[in-house]
Amino acid sequence: MMLKIAYRKEYAYPLPENHRFPMEKYELLPQQLLYEGTVNEAAFFQPGALDEGLVLRVHEPDYFAKLDGLQLTEKEQKVSGFVHSSALIEREKWIMEGTRMCAEMALKTGAAMNIAGGTHHAFTNRAEGFCLLNDNAIAAQWLVDTKQVGVVLIVDLDVHQGNGTAQIFQGNNQVFTFSMHGKNNYPLKKEVSDLDVALPDGTKDQTYLYELEKALDTILCEIQPDFVFYQCGVDVLESDVLGRLSLSLNGCMQRDLLVFEKIRELAVPIVCNMGGGYSKDIKQIIAAHANTFRAIQQVLF
Repeated sequence: MMLKIAYRKEYAYPLPENHRFPMEKYELLPQQLLYEGTVNEAAFFQPGALDEGLVLRVHEPDYFAKLDGLQLTEKEQKVSGFVHSSALIEREKWIMEGTRMCAEMALKTGAAMNIAGGTHHAFTNRAEGFCLLNDNAIAAQWLVDTKQVGVVLIVDLDVHQGNGTAQIFQGNNQVFTFSMHGKNNYPLKKEVSDLDVALPDGTKDQTYLYELEKALDTILCEIQPDFVFYQCGVDVLESDVLGRLSLSLNGCMQRDLLVFEKIRELAVPIVCNMGGGYSKDIKQIIAAHANTFRAIQQVLF
């Protein structure tokens, strides 16, 4: 089986100069993966149009109508992290469909990845933190609604809590939300996931990996998921300007290997999306993200 990867050139949507969200990573990462031979061109597929009915299974109709119609206020746009435009909203829809298609493919091949996605700060009724719609939530709800799986596990290892995902699935016994994040980092007000592990500033590789394995073992004693989504943000790196944790590049890859080894033991499908990464040197971001692709190839393919 071949690893399949969702990608469109529109993922690298142009933003104003000096914008702190490094959109160029969405263009550079596929190039790096091809250059080093981790994947070939056949691995990539382009997401198409999103069934907006799937969005409304997760997001409130009034919010989605305002987002889609470019009717959110200037304040609401500022909280989202973006100045909104038709091109930006279209990009978001492609990302959502990319993760849903990855879920569809992973049921057949065991794993699939989205170059973008991991938009875990999007709530049912609002956008936050560079997240307008919640791709893992939309894809997970689609899997449950279509009865293709019974229980979904969302593993969120971005340095910021998956607050939107936690809110969306609060009280839902078919989707288990797990977030391991910086205790003192954004968002200031945390939501309640099924399991939250909040780490102190400066947490290094050894402690991080110990806490992660302990948490995963705890979860897997409680539930037996049929499907896993993995939000693998690389803003846990010591070099990340927004992260406040202190993982090395190797520690971040060991994190990914640990998750994929657990998935291999479970023998269930997994979808990964890239999440955040804000190191000053774009090479650090690309190296860390590329490691995730190398790790999944090493363990699952």
